[in-house]
Amino acid sequence: MAQVSLKNLVKAYGALKVVHGINLDVADREFIALVGPSGCGKSTTLRMIAGLESISSGEIEIGGKVVNDLPPRDRNISMVFQSYALYPHMSVRENMGFSLKIAKRPQEEIDRRVNEAAAILGLDALMERKPSQLSGGQRQRVAMGRAIVRHPEVFLFDEPLSNLDAKLRTQMRTEIKKLHAKVQSTVIYVTHDQVEAMTLADRIVIMRDGHIEQVGTPEEVFKRPATRFVAGFIGSPPMNLEEVSIGNELILFRNGDSLPLPAQFRGKVKDGDKVVFGLRPDDLFPSGHGLHSGDASEVHEVDVPVVITEPLGNETLVFAEFGGREWVSRMLNPTALKPGDRIRLSFDLSQAHLFSAETGRTLKG
Repeated sequence: MAQVSLKNLVKAYGALKVVHGINLDVADREFIALVGPSGCGKSTTLRMIAGLESISSGEIEIGGKVVNDLPPRDRNISMVFQSYALYPHMSVRENMGFSLKIAKRPQEEIDRRVNEAAAILGLDALMERKPSQLSGGQRQRVAMGRAIVRHPEVFLFDEPLSNLDAKLRTQMRTEIKKLHAKVQSTVIYVTHDQVEAMTLADRIVIMRDGHIEQVGTPEEVFKRPATRFVAGFIGSPPMNLEEVSIGNELILFRNGDSLPLPAQFRGKVKDGDKVVFGLRPDDLFPSGHGLHSGDASEVHEVDVPVVITEPLGNETLVFAEFGGREWVSRMLNPTALKPGDRIRLSFDLSQAHLFSAETGRTLKG
């Protein structure tokens, strides 16, 4: 069994705390992604789990055993780095089997494990090549193969795709997902790319300034963000967010524009409240060009000017002005628009979010 538990985990460098008492339970064979902006503490947390970084206080359990004082080699984990960290003078076969050779495993066992990993990752034809003869994606597969041969309880990935171009990143995401389905180990994966986290993970841990903001499935963090930060971080493009006030069952924007207060928040806010209104681009669309299939009475149309468009083939992002700011909307089955054109913009208020302006926490409807 390979559950991982973090209990009140703290990391400090002198007086500077970078991880603030986080608690997290990762189930056996679960794929967890730690995601957040640079400096949020996600890589430091991963390195503490690996034993590459000392902990200031708290506990780390792997498989029910406290590993705080165990060196990395005794934690039965394997780590895949951003930089691949392959030995340039060794062949693919030698790189993949090196850790087993150091552990003095029998050559027959080394060959068997290396061949099994090569078959899983499609490396059979590359086994005698040196790293300099491989593409970036092939090198990353070799790094993953080197991790697989150890038969670890837990795989740790530290931004493994950051050095690859966009096309290779997409291909390698598929490779990693297939790998997890085949080896069925626990995976903890660090990335700053929320698309990677959404496409790969069973659950996502969103971190900010050394704290956990929310833990949930990709659907939960996208549809039910717990904080304003999560709402603005998850989603591409991110959620439209604007500080507003409440008055006479209206959402009041600073330039005098208004929208009806969404039905799910009536009775939960009062006149004069300062809140943050949020709506995803999918729920804000030029009339007739969206996916809305709910209560038509909650769709509010406004005549607005187009600021700019971003054509993406089968859809177009339309930036339109309302409430003293630009809003990003998603137009399906797009038609040609140019700056200055006026359109009817549909706000699907049944999908709206409100957050406390003071705490940033959701005001759940």
